[in-house]
Amino acid sequence: MNIVFFRYKNICETDYIEAFKQLGINVVEVDLNSIKADSLEKRANAVGEHIKINTPMFVFTINYFPYISIVCEALKVQYVSVSVTCPMIEIYNTTIRNSCNKVFLFDKEQYLSIRNENPGGIFYLPLAAATQRLGLVAESPSDYKFDISFIGSLYKEKDPFTNLKLSDEDLSRFESLMQRQLETSIYSQDYLEKEITDVDVQKIKKASSDFYPSDLSVRDLDRFVAINNFLSPHMTYLERCSVLNKIGQSFPHKLHLFTGSDTNNISSVKNGSISVHGPVNSITEMPLVFRDSKINLNTTTRSMKSGLAQRIWDVLGCGGFLLSNYQPELEDYFEIGKDLEVYENYDELIEKIDYYLKNEDKRLEISSNGCLTVKTSHSTLNRVIEIIQKIAP
Repeated sequence: MNIVFFRYKNICETDYIEAFKQLGINVVEVDLNSIKADSLEKRANAVGEHIKINTPMFVFTINYFPYISIVCEALKVQYVSVSVTCPMIEIYNTTIRNSCNKVFLFDKEQYLSIRNENPGGIFYLPLAAATQRLGLVAESPSDYKFDISFIGSLYKEKDPFTNLKLSDEDLSRFESLMQRQLETSIYSQDYLEKEITDVDVQKIKKASSDFYPSDLSVRDLDRFVAINNFLSPHMTYLERCSVLNKIGQSFPHKLHLFTGSDTNNISSVKNGSISVHGPVNSITEMPLVFRDSKINLNTTTRSMKSGLAQRIWDVLGCGGFLLSNYQPELEDYFEIGKDLEVYENYDELIEKIDYYLKNEDKRLEISSNGCLTVKTSHSTLNRVIEIIQKIAP
């Protein structure tokens, strides 16, 4: 039983490959980066040749590739894709309607926004933890080198907002709306979406040289692109800098930041209250930081409206203690206060950091429960079994 797994060096790929192999499925790996083609047509032809040669039960990718769907539709082969990013704009391409598609989306709001375009081919499926790989870390003892840790991008390098050719008045207004969103709710961007007008959308579109076009999309995406591609990354940057500053000020020399992002705008970094270690390797180093931190922070990007980021599953899979912003789907899979902890405002964030730094027994109990919950019900293997059950005839 073959599947063809088209890879492009996404960090989740190896864990899915191992899960498929555990089920006795032969995985034919094809590196998309190795396909030398000077046009999309030639790339599609090369993909098609790999599929024809291997006659797979289905084709698989992490995240959705419209051109692979086109090839699979022509060859009458099922195309299975699992999203690990949100928002994923490619799912709004008209190819999403293809009968070959079995597309799995982890953010319920994103799923609901597109499911009617292909009711039998689009599914909701949360992310998971690679418990077999991470379990080795979870089982080893920790000497807790770090009190509080945050791993990840601050989003400055992913923030196109400041490069928009807008008037100072417009830039100021948009930033005020973002700040108001951050004050209104600890997750999502509902306030911002309500306040941004069609005129605002067109201003952003005209101010960008690479605004994503809607010509091949199931609907006009201008509003979606303006908010999610331009405003949301900047709002995430503002929030993460603010959160880190608050923690640095409240707990001097206890916060450890692992990032490759520019930290010049964080005053607590400048005055030495936060230790900056630089980025860590996601496979070999990040799990060790999760295990060796008394408190691991998660601040979800605002464009992820309800779903659970990969960071949540990974921290718990390593046996780490997680303190995350509240997300609506958390209570679908975990018991808050038993498996992990959440904050619903920034004052509560500071209060809970203080409490759990002082109450080690409670912290260790929660981290142990969270690890067991993930290991029992939310492994990558669990998700692959769910996928197979959904696509089986």
